[in-house]
Parts: sequence; C-alpha cells; structure tokens
Amino acid sequence: MNSSLPPPALARPPSFSAREFRDALGMFATGVTIVTACNAAGELIGLTANSFNSVSLEPPLVLWSLSRAAASMPAFANGSHYAINVLAADQKALAERFAARGIDRFAGVEHHPGISGAPLLAGAAATFECFNRSRYDEGDHVIFVGEVERCQHQDGMSPLLYHGGRFYTEHPL
Repeated sequence: MNSSLPPPALARPPSFSAREFRDALGMFATGVTIVTACNAAGELIGLTANSFNSVSLEPPLVLWSLSRAAASMPAFANGSHYAINVLAADQKALAERFAARGIDRFAGVEHHPGISGAPLLAGAAATFECFNRSRYDEGDHVIFVGEVERCQHQDGMSPLLYHGGRFYTEHPL
C-alpha cells in the first residue's frame, strides 16, 4: 500500500501587501523569548524572538525561526546547542535590549551557563536547553527544531506577552 501524498498544488499569489500580512500576524498574541547560544569562538549570542512553539512531547521538541539575514545566523545554523529563555512579565527591558542592534546585549545581564554552555537568563519564567536537531529553509527565515535536553520553569510567574507590535505584562483588552 502506497501511503505517499499527492504533490501539493501551487499557492495563489498573495492578495495583500507585506504590511497587511504583518499587521494581521500582529493580532496573534505570543509569549516573548530570548534565544541564546555560544558561537565557535565562545562569544555569547542572544536575540529576542516570539516565533517559539512546541512541536512534540515524545521526543520533546520545540521550534523557533530566525531571519536568514540575521547577523547571528551562522552561530545558530552551525552550533550544536542553544537555550530558549521564556521571559517573565517584568523582563520587558531585557526583551528590548536583546532586540537592539550595535550593543553588547549581555553586558550587566545576570546569566549562567546551561549544560551545553548556552546562557540561561536569571529571572526567566522558563528555560529550554536544546540540541539543534534540524533546520528548514522556508521563505526568508530558517526554522530551527530543537530537542529539549533540559527544561525548568518558575511557578506563579506571569509571562511577557507581545501583541500588535507592543509588549504587555497582562492580556490586552
């Protein structure tokens, strides 16, 4: 019995602008993460990302995506491990810091190395230490699937949220 699926049909061209697409995506509220790693030279790498999601419980898999144009792409594409730090509601300044360009993002930021050396940020609501299991090139981004080797969370913490281009410490009304 052949279980292969028929080839997918081609998508129609979009009937909307990139701005309209971005605005529509902004209506989906997400949590906020900082993805961290060490590059081949041992330098700490980190960036703010809201493209985080669970994939599988068995094995434990998560995903996130990164623009192909990101300066940190080589570190994540070639590295074996990274950590995903889910930010707590009181960490808005940290999210903004790790989204900024041209600064030392780790200067003065409390952190410690995880089991693979990827930085774990103090005060995070949850952390996921991941083996860089697979990558998928799609559009202008790369989707990273991580196999979670260790995770932890803090009970009673509210997460930082992102909706409509703004950060929230509680659900927007």
